[in-house]
Amino acid sequence: MSVFKKFSLSFWIANVAELFERWAWYGFYMAFALYLVGSKDTGALGFSSAEKGLIMGTGSMMLYLLPIITGAISDRIGYKLTMLVSFVMYLAGYFMVGTFTSFWGVYLSFIFLAAAGATFKPIVSAVVSRSTTAQTSSIGFGIFYMMVNIGGFIGPFIVGAIYQAGWSYVFYLSMATIAVNFLFVLFFFRDEHRPQGHMSIGSVLATSFANIGRTLVNWRYVLFLLIMVIFWSSFNMLYYSFPVFADEWIDTSSLYAALHSVWPWLAEAIGTAGGTISAVTLTSFDSFFIIVFQIAVSGAVMRFKPLTAMMIGITVLAAGLYMMFAGCSGWLALAGLLVFSLGEMASSPKFTEYVGSIAPADQKALYMGTSFLPIAVSHSVAGVLSGGIYDRMAGRLSLLRDYAAQHSIAIDPSAAEADIWQTVEAATGQSHAQLTQTLWDAYDPASIGAVYAGIALLSVVLLLVYDRTVRPVQQPQ
Repeated sequence: MSVFKKFSLSFWIANVAELFERWAWYGFYMAFALYLVGSKDTGALGFSSAEKGLIMGTGSMMLYLLPIITGAISDRIGYKLTMLVSFVMYLAGYFMVGTFTSFWGVYLSFIFLAAAGATFKPIVSAVVSRSTTAQTSSIGFGIFYMMVNIGGFIGPFIVGAIYQAGWSYVFYLSMATIAVNFLFVLFFFRDEHRPQGHMSIGSVLATSFANIGRTLVNWRYVLFLLIMVIFWSSFNMLYYSFPVFADEWIDTSSLYAALHSVWPWLAEAIGTAGGTISAVTLTSFDSFFIIVFQIAVSGAVMRFKPLTAMMIGITVLAAGLYMMFAGCSGWLALAGLLVFSLGEMASSPKFTEYVGSIAPADQKALYMGTSFLPIAVSHSVAGVLSGGIYDRMAGRLSLLRDYAAQHSIAIDPSAAEADIWQTVEAATGQSHAQLTQTLWDAYDPASIGAVYAGIALLSVVLLLVYDRTVRPVQQPQ
């Protein structure tokens, strides 16, 4: 326990701020896909999956690209001021995303919201880095990662229980959490970092881009980053496609019943009025499993080389991804999330470790900075995978319209989703549940899981080839 006393007050305050920021972000983000494509009669926006993919893909890509700029700026103006500016931007961003209903209004609002996240994103990592030594960095970043996942679990867990009462509550909750964070940082955070030197922000940015260019002339490293784009693209289906798939196809009533038999109060607090567990709450269990099992998994894979551990972890993750989309059972989806999270725990930290192991001694910070590039690009790819591709293979409304066309059932293309369902149900004499099963049997939407898992496995194959042919030419691990 003595190691915890070595961390400064700013370290702890920054980590608590990270927890609240992740609480607000993931509470919103895990439900965002549902909000974008949900039926208008539920208060959602009723966009197509392609529009959803474009909005989420572009904004999320900016979230990981902009820290190259915002991190350099924060070093010049100070961490506390940067955090406060990001929180003001967050408040405006959540309000705008929840207010605008047109495609371009939401698109631009989400990019602004992503800019707020990108402004905050580099700060806590910088505080942790500056507040730790070689002896305390492991536990320091372990605490940071734990805070990320605690916030990533609490936010969606709560939102999953409230969003069906009204989508506005999702945005109010995120805004309230950020407001608390603003006051917390304003009154308690002491900026131990003082900007040094007299370089202008423009000069700092020019130097940053020049340094990034130095890392990207290493073609072997660039090849590794391109392979990781493939992996992160499949990983992001947890956010882009699974909440929508779970909401449309997965029956979680058995999960609710099991929870209710043990803790009735908890089931009633987080469950829906229909006796189910919402898709958002279900998805939040990825973070819950990480909180519970990360230390054990890290211990299990520590004896493997980083690249080997990554390949093992991604293979396990692919199996979980396939299970998550394989059927309509809530238990199967929950088991898939567990397997997915185990793979994530084995592979994701090793990605960072591997980048550090191959970076030249005098360029480790540069390589760490560019390691976010494949994550950024992967969000753009994930937008495509979760857009038209998802719609054609697993989008329930899209499949319903196709079914109606094949059976010469006239529907109004501009009608609300509920009205389209009623029209087809009346024409076929099937109940909602029966028609859903008919669509499942006729179109096999589970095949989308095989596509996503296959993309993850492709990255494993390419990493294996990379390890056998390219990596040995680099520095030894």
